[in-house]
Amino acid sequence: MLDRFSAQADLYARYRLHYPPALYAWLLPRVTGRGRAWDCATGNGQVAAVLARHFGHVEATDISAAQLAHAPALANVRYQLSPAESTPFAAESFDLITVGQAVHWFAPEAFNQEAHRVLRPGGVLAEWGYDLATIGPDLDPLLREFHDDTLGPYWDAHRWHISERYARLPFPFAQVETLELADERQLSAEWFLNYLRTWSSVVKYEQQHGRNPVEALAPELTRLWGPGNRAVTFPVFGRLGRKE
Repeated sequence: MLDRFSAQADLYARYRLHYPPALYAWLLPRVTGRGRAWDCATGNGQVAAVLARHFGHVEATDISAAQLAHAPALANVRYQLSPAESTPFAAESFDLITVGQAVHWFAPEAFNQEAHRVLRPGGVLAEWGYDLATIGPDLDPLLREFHDDTLGPYWDAHRWHISERYARLPFPFAQVETLELADERQLSAEWFLNYLRTWSSVVKYEQQHGRNPVEALAPELTRLWGPGNRAVTFPVFGRLGRKE
């Protein structure tokens, strides 16, 4: 797994989407044990911080030290550098593994094997993500053009698993359940532009061309957005399964 998010770790900590309570309301009742959880590819620890309120101990791993530097210090959370596919954890040591907006970057067969190894019997693996936001008929074409055309060549090929809702990523677990929900937020144009700056494709574009493509988008997006906040809807999807 390549590190695609260290360069923008500060922006990522402030402007990446925090997952809605409805996602945790779906997930947590399906997990019977509350001893230990592993948040894989934790980034700045936003999911780990939620899990810490529900589990005795949380392990949170990432390959980016810059991302982990922004994670909150919590008594029952341990952060460490580790790839998803090979960890220092003992076999059958977790009741829950979570992966938020990251499994598409992994080597899927190796990660599934590692998840099977470290999950306890009956333990749950939950993976989720969110696709391109919608704002309104005035802004959606502009955002889609930026996403598909301006940044199209700069997205990692694995990114397209998001638009497919992970349909082609293997998931060899039992009692599979899926989730789809619309997460609506009231956001300012400034916040949304900073969110766009966290995209891996934006960073790759800037590295190749020496300029950030969001700067060219900002005047028109800000004009169409208007003053104040607007409703922005993120389509959230997820799946979970159990180790038999």
